[in-house]
Amino acid sequence: MMRIPFLDLKAQYASIKDEVLPAIHNVLDNTAYVLGKPVAEFEAVFAREHGVQFCYGLSSGTDGNHIVLWALGLKAGDEVIMPANTFIATAWGATLCGATPVFVDCEADSYNIDPKKVEAKITPKTKAIVAVHLYGQPADMDPLLEIAKKHKIALVEDCAQSHLAEYKGKRTGGLAVASSFSFYPGKNLGAYGEGGAAATNDAALARTFKMIRDHGAEKKYYHEMYGHNYRMEGIQGAVLGVKMRHLAAWTEARRKNAALYNQALKGIPGVVTPVEMPYAKHVYHLYVIRAPRRDALAKSLEENGIATGLHYPIPLHMQEAFKHLGYKQGDFPVTEKAAGEILSLPMFPELTAEQIQYVAEKVRAFYA
Repeated sequence: MMRIPFLDLKAQYASIKDEVLPAIHNVLDNTAYVLGKPVAEFEAVFAREHGVQFCYGLSSGTDGNHIVLWALGLKAGDEVIMPANTFIATAWGATLCGATPVFVDCEADSYNIDPKKVEAKITPKTKAIVAVHLYGQPADMDPLLEIAKKHKIALVEDCAQSHLAEYKGKRTGGLAVASSFSFYPGKNLGAYGEGGAAATNDAALARTFKMIRDHGAEKKYYHEMYGHNYRMEGIQGAVLGVKMRHLAAWTEARRKNAALYNQALKGIPGVVTPVEMPYAKHVYHLYVIRAPRRDALAKSLEENGIATGLHYPIPLHMQEAFKHLGYKQGDFPVTEKAAGEILSLPMFPELTAEQIQYVAEKVRAFYA
């Protein structure tokens, strides 16, 4: 029996060990443990690759979600529109500002926020919309940008899963007023611990990001505004700097693996493979299928040595943490239906064609 992990970080580490260890040792030798040159160098490369002028390394992607809305002035009483189909960290960006998340259903094919459902949720309290580029596929940004402009509200991007993804030929991260990224270890670009970033083309907003992440100060001990400690560690900057050299190749490997999966899973009754939208370059942070009797399939795959994941089994409007918002089952039918059918199959750059064929064979055998 073949054993296939959901993610193989050991294989990735082995492939770059000779580059990454000297980079880490350099941080240790120079005792530059917080921010410092490795972080600044990484920020510059990451900004350039994503077509943005300013990027600031942070201690996590969740911090990125918070800092973006905080810098835009979100506060108690404000509302932030976002998809119900996302990881809960998206919502913490609003709640940590004291604002209220307002959920919207997703599209059936992209799983991203449905622009056609957004406008009905806008009230005088609405101050921002969060477009999440879920699973590595960009949300449909043009209609969202139109809505934001029409109602004079901010549109921001949650790019936690979309490093190097493209919308109509432009990289995510620079498509709206500001964006946040996650470098959690399992991400397409993952740190060796927690990490994140906030990015923008707005110089004033960038200055605010920089101050908030460092206790509201530009100069040490001179605090101009409320802030926090959201600084990136030097070691994470060094690791990410090394990994940036490989990210484009790893991304193409993911896309190649997704194409192999699509072909291998073709024709299995009821199984729906990911749809790459015509405006998007999908980077397949996750390879998510829809499958009848999903839980039984997952169990069968596990018995055959194949690890799978669920992203995400409980939509945000049904989470206990948001019970007080008064949502109920049936409010977002597309999201709820997807939550009962989605299954994430193993996806990482080092995945082999043989492993993909094995997964597909076991999926086919289950339905046979």
